[in-house]
Amino acid sequence: MEIIPLPAFSDNYLWLIHDGRHAVAVDPGDDGPVARALDERGLTLAAILITHHHGDHTGGIAALARPGMPVYGPAAEAIAGVTHPLADGDRVVIDAPALSLQVIAVPGHTRGHIAYVGEGMLFCGDTLFNGGCGRLFEGTPAQMHASLARLSALPGDTRLYCAHEYTLANLEFALAAEPDNPDRDRYRERCRALRDEGRPTLPTDIATQRAINPFLRCDSPSLRAKLSMTDAPDERVFAELRAWKDRF
Repeated sequence: MEIIPLPAFSDNYLWLIHDGRHAVAVDPGDDGPVARALDERGLTLAAILITHHHGDHTGGIAALARPGMPVYGPAAEAIAGVTHPLADGDRVVIDAPALSLQVIAVPGHTRGHIAYVGEGMLFCGDTLFNGGCGRLFEGTPAQMHASLARLSALPGDTRLYCAHEYTLANLEFALAAEPDNPDRDRYRERCRALRDEGRPTLPTDIATQRAINPFLRCDSPSLRAKLSMTDAPDERVFAELRAWKDRF
């Protein structure tokens, strides 16, 4: 199994999962990069996975979906072209490429946002980013905090495939939010080197995110001191942190 990042727009990644013959596209906001990758590799598109309704994740559905092709997406959101609506706890099983993925509801960025996890992989759209998390366009801080807690509880070696190359900007904020984090400092240098070479900073993994991502570290004494919220509940710390990131 190979997972290919397909750059799109200014900073999106569309993910293509394939076994050398058949492929699954994740959040194909633009059909062009997907169609070119399929053609160049001689692949047949077998299914589409959608995490939420935003156009940069759904815009390519109409052009890519063939009659009878399953298009999976959140049941709680109205998305044209979705044939298999999914809710928390559902499972997606695809024969070729052989995939079995569990659905996790992760509201916050949007009300009905879902993620797909299995085979050591996590496709989480705009919920958890490398070094950051998504904006709260529709959900509440409490919802997003709970969603991130669910993702953070996954096995540490779970590989994270999110939908944007926001890493360096996220890590700049992480430096401001939690000044005393040497793990983050070392990771930031590695990510800078990757971007200098024109390479993605993704995938990352859950263990790395627990160590460097401030939105998963609301119990950090350094972060709490920076926010002057030493004794506040984690959920309130998260809400203040997300509001600060919106202004950063």
